[in-house]
Amino acid sequence: MSPHAVGRRHVHRSVVLGVPLAVLAAFVVAGTASATSGPAQPHVTHTATLGDLPLGAFSNALLPGTVDNDRGVDLGGIGSDIYPTGRKGEYWTITDRGPNGQIKVDGKKRRTFPVPGFDPAIVKIRVCGDTVKVLDAIPITTSSGKPVTGLSNRAGRDEAPYSYDAQTPLAYNPNGLDTEGIVRAKDGSFWLVDEYGPSLVHVSARGKVLTRYVPKGLNLTGTDYPVVEALPTVLLHRKINRGLEGLAQLPDGDLVMALQSPLSLPDGGAGDASRTTRLLRFSPKKRAVTAEYAYRFDPVNVVDPSEDDTSELKISSVVAVGRDRLLVEERTDNAARLQSVRLTRDADILGGPWDSDTTSPSLEQLDDPASAGVPVLTKRLVVDLGTVAGVPGKIEGVARVDHGTLALINDNDFGMTDGAGAFDAQGRLVDSGIETTVTYVRLPHGF
Repeated sequence: MSPHAVGRRHVHRSVVLGVPLAVLAAFVVAGTASATSGPAQPHVTHTATLGDLPLGAFSNALLPGTVDNDRGVDLGGIGSDIYPTGRKGEYWTITDRGPNGQIKVDGKKRRTFPVPGFDPAIVKIRVCGDTVKVLDAIPITTSSGKPVTGLSNRAGRDEAPYSYDAQTPLAYNPNGLDTEGIVRAKDGSFWLVDEYGPSLVHVSARGKVLTRYVPKGLNLTGTDYPVVEALPTVLLHRKINRGLEGLAQLPDGDLVMALQSPLSLPDGGAGDASRTTRLLRFSPKKRAVTAEYAYRFDPVNVVDPSEDDTSELKISSVVAVGRDRLLVEERTDNAARLQSVRLTRDADILGGPWDSDTTSPSLEQLDDPASAGVPVLTKRLVVDLGTVAGVPGKIEGVARVDHGTLALINDNDFGMTDGAGAFDAQGRLVDSGIETTVTYVRLPHGF
């Protein structure tokens, strides 16, 4: 009998560190170590793989009764970000909103949620040899302890949610979060970013939402937790499914958030064609955004020689490597490059004309923002991960291990693909075969 089958029959109720370890241990399997390349070039030194853990068993161990049918989906999607715990080989990771896909119906794409009861979770992992072990998991909950879910917030702004086959509409949920970046504060609480609002979310050490910070003017109502309008109004123009994605914590405790893609200003066409996105600095002490920066992508065929669609450019991870210095990951689904930037006072555009949606042309429409007087952040290429053998696709999380080593984690999308063929005739997942891996990359010359 496979571990997968055993796990579906035996779900233990005893909980240690927030997760029934007896359940988790049954699903750990070994990955495959990658060979290293020559010492003079960036190279993969090690790869570890997460084993199969049925999503229903995982979710119901945290919040009993939330998932009645996981449709054969295993735990995945924890690669939305990775953050060191302070112990060797251990990291905090965060799932996104859960299994989701797209199916065309009458020529229009519908967003599917095959496991609508799934609740986003903070997952603590340890790299043990070729295996990624789950040590702990913390569900994200509302003030009254209910699951936030990953469902779309409201009609007209977010994608309408549908069942796995795109035939049955699902209810919107204003509490829903599409969680992405994660950092842990000194007091043990966590900060997350979300794509729906877009939002910056402060949660307790046990996952309860303390405050969700959203753009001014969003007017999000009906939540079971506090909502504060503290982000620039211009963020209301975020592209659907491309809100805040990267999150870094500077040594002084300030946070830096990255908008995944350029804003749709003045419209979606301008956003799709643009190579200029934004970073924002947030002070937890002041509970306010204190700076904003223009960030310019390289041309898409430079980031990914196989891609010619500029709208495929994204920022998925930002990592603090100094008092005011960051690593910024520019990527497509198939390639990624890490750039070093320094946040300087003279590059701050917060509160200026580029924060107004009446400015024409908009920041996003400028072919050369620097020549138009915009203080675009200066960047320097640290490593082109697309040229490093053994690095998987869709890297969404980057962590600094030491001066010359990075830990990368990929988003395997819970093994899902888009289209009607994602599930078989019985409504069970046709797994993509893509696994969640933690990959270590050594940079011979450091950062």
